[in-house]
Amino acid sequence: MRAGRRLRRPAPDRPPAARSRALPGLTPLQPRVIVLVGLPGSGKSTYIKQYNLPALSSDALRQLLADDETDQTIHARVFATIRYLLRQRISLGRPVTYVDATHLTPAERRPYIVMAERLGFRVEALFFDVPPEVCKQRNRTRPRVVPDEVIDAMAARLVRPSRAEGFARVWVIKHQP
Repeated sequence: MRAGRRLRRPAPDRPPAARSRALPGLTPLQPRVIVLVGLPGSGKSTYIKQYNLPALSSDALRQLLADDETDQTIHARVFATIRYLLRQRISLGRPVTYVDATHLTPAERRPYIVMAERLGFRVEALFFDVPPEVCKQRNRTRPRVVPDEVIDAMAARLVRPSRAEGFARVWVIKHQP
């Protein structure tokens, strides 16, 4: 080392692997998790399919685990599996993962916020702002119909996601009549 020059250490707030690959002045991309929020029939899964997005779907996991995407008796296992798979995607450096489920309340969304804080990814919400009557109408045309009274009960529980919950950003897709 030349006299008068001090060796600069990498910033301690980035993990060693990120520090070693980062270009001067640039930070590595932070993985993002997009939590979908909306009633059944609001268009969440259709959106995922339409844009061919990388998603972890509660319905798909119910089908995989219990051979029945309507099986609500395995709810805890389904969401534990989603969180496990999400951790794996983050550890593999996948840049974006969508989580396709209703996520009606802040309590249902909180595990993703906690994971984001612990694992260092950005978590955003994508809210499907669709009136319950439209959801029920769409639902009636699906192969797997959720009863109207169930959608009504879910609508009563639905809390619009907000940045106050810990989301870095909340996107809204509004129903266009």
